[in-house]
Order: sequence, then structure tokens, then C-alpha cells
Amino acid sequence: MAFAGAVVSDVTNDSFWGRHALLAGLVSSAIVVMLSVAVVNEVLERRRRQRWSVLAQYVMFELIRNARMIWLGMLEVTGLFTTTANQEESIDAGAQIVRDSRRLTAALRAIVDDRESRGRLQAEITFLTEHSDEVLGRWAAVMLNAEAYAEILDRHVELAGDIAWIAGLLDASNPPHDLRRQRRARSSPTNQLQAELSSEWLADRLVVITQLAEALDRGTFELALRIVPIQWWEARLGT
Repeated sequence: MAFAGAVVSDVTNDSFWGRHALLAGLVSSAIVVMLSVAVVNEVLERRRRQRWSVLAQYVMFELIRNARMIWLGMLEVTGLFTTTANQEESIDAGAQIVRDSRRLTAALRAIVDDRESRGRLQAEITFLTEHSDEVLGRWAAVMLNAEAYAEILDRHVELAGDIAWIAGLLDASNPPHDLRRQRRARSSPTNQLQAELSSEWLADRLVVITQLAEALDRGTFELALRIVPIQWWEARLGT
């Protein structure tokens, strides 16, 4: 912007710079410094992203695994997901079910309305919460140092927060035998913010979380393959 402004002013009023040679020299020097800093910063940032690329892709795959475990876990609890010999076809079929909001909502409402099924759901959500905490606790500090990946990490933190919120509500409404979980449920702020846990609200919220997990799975996978293309790995591994 400074460079463009200087060019325009030189074209429209060149006599001003001729009368103020010292100012013209200072402005031109400042513009050169700003452009140089911008170019150098871009080069350094690109080199830093390249150095982080393999690690970043590894962390992305861990985030993908966590998101996939969440939406697959919800489908398995409802009985909507069946594994076939072709893993890719199974994942694609499961993703199609997740995007069918009406079918997924009906299945989850049937689960939360049944006492035994709701117990399995609570156990699954507890497992998913603990796994999410482990993944984020291990990699969040590393990824936040790379600004380019902070936004996608924020979305995964949102997902982990959502599933932890549900886990806290379920443990508060139906205290487990685990004393550690009982104490966590009693001290959870969710008890103050969500006074009533209706079956309809719970099912609808689980639909949102499941669909968010599937969307993050898909979007993060695409980003991971852009960070380090498959062709690079093929050349690196000689396969």
C-alpha cells in the first residue's frame, strides 16, 4: 500500500518530491525496508512450514483418527455401522449415514430413550473423551506454535470440548461406579450451565457432534495430503 501510494503521488504531483529531496529519500528507504522485511518474513515462514510439514501431517492424522473414532463410535452404538472387507468403502458408507440427519437423529433418540443402550452410550462417550484429552494434551502445544495450523486445531478442540461436555452431563445425571469420574462430574461447570438433560436435546446434540466429527475428519484429511503429498512419501519410501 505504501509503495502504491508513493507511485501514485509521484505521478500526480512529482514536483513535491523534487522540492523535498530529503523526505523523498527517507520515504523510499522506508518502502524498500518494508518490502524487504515482507519478502524475508514470507521466505522464513515458508521454510518453517516446510520443516514442520512431516510432523504437522503426523499430528493431522492423529486428529483425524480421533475425529473418526468419535463419529464411528456413535454409529456403532446405534448399530448403523457395519465393517466390510474394504475399509475405504466402509468409511464412505458410514460418512453417508452421518450426513443423513433424519436417520441418525432417529437412531440416537432410540438409544438415549433406552436405559441399557444409554449406558453403552455413556461408556463410549467416556472413552472418546479420554482419548481426545490424550491426543490434544500431547499435540496442542506443538501445533499452536505453527500459526498456519492453529485454525484447524481450534476446530478439533471444539469437537473435544463438545464430547467432554456431554460426558460430564451424563456422569452427573447417572453417576458411574468410578469414584474419579464421580468427582469430576460433581465439579464440572456443565452442571451450572445445563440444568436439565432431556433425551431429545441429548440426541440432537449428539447428531451435531457426530456430523462435526465427520466433517473434520474429511477436511483435515484433505489438508494433511496438501501438507505432504502422497507422491513425496512414495519417492521417499521408494514404493
